[in-house]
Amino acid sequence: MTQAIRETHFPDLKLLKRGKVRDMYDLGEHLLMVATDRISAFDVVMEEPIPDKGKILTQISLFWFERMKPLIDNHVVTADVREYPAACRPYASVLEGRSILVKKADPLPIECVARGYLSGSGWNAYRETGEVCGIRLPAGLRESDRLPEPIFTPATKEEVGVHDINIDFAEACRRVGREVAERLRELTLELYREGAAYADSKGILIADTKFEFGFHGGKLILIDELLTPDSSRFWPRDSYRPGGPQESFDKQYLRDYLLSTRWNRTPPPPPLPPEVIAGTRQKYLEALVRLSGDRHGL
Repeated sequence: MTQAIRETHFPDLKLLKRGKVRDMYDLGEHLLMVATDRISAFDVVMEEPIPDKGKILTQISLFWFERMKPLIDNHVVTADVREYPAACRPYASVLEGRSILVKKADPLPIECVARGYLSGSGWNAYRETGEVCGIRLPAGLRESDRLPEPIFTPATKEEVGVHDINIDFAEACRRVGREVAERLRELTLELYREGAAYADSKGILIADTKFEFGFHGGKLILIDELLTPDSSRFWPRDSYRPGGPQESFDKQYLRDYLLSTRWNRTPPPPPLPPEVIAGTRQKYLEALVRLSGDRHGL
């Protein structure tokens, strides 16, 4: 286990922004995307980082970006630190394994969510209306039930600390145009089906996930992260029991701990005990090993 990195500081590089997890640097022609070990829950970033989490997320994304290339191109230029611009060399030891040099793309202003199971905000909406993002679902479904078919449920992109808002397809069309929205829906469901089928063969159910797309040189590409425990709900297939919440490989483990503290979901968050930090790290690592078959030295 390496030293946890909550925030990066590279004086010779131009910091563009800090997200919930990633620090982005502008290198001119390309961006440098660095996954820190920060972890958020209920849109609040925890004070304690999860050691190696950024490396695990990066390696999972790289695995999927390569696997999904036949379906759609992505923003990856290289993840080999030796091929980064010279200005990055002083920071090579920090960047190794947790960073990707990426193309500059124009991101689309919606999150593209695919749901194969009824959970989270989808379950909440279904209980209230029988619908998710305007899509009518069969009556009598239980929490965590598998849906008859995966559905496309877009959402807005909000600032850090604010929940994304689920929208229907008509609103997605208003935001990006009908032709683009239809292509996004097609790609989202295609990527989800491909990823879910592969993950299922490794004992992981992908309940839902979100994709981000952007335009680069007039071409639609995948950006950000891909099918990670931060952007998806990963459930162990062998313990799947519909009718309630599921065990998970994602940060639901952390959420469950936070709920047990009766925290009001506003900053500051409660401190994380060492066993919760270690347990969260182990769940992320297990997802990487199951999917890629490689610990990547972690």
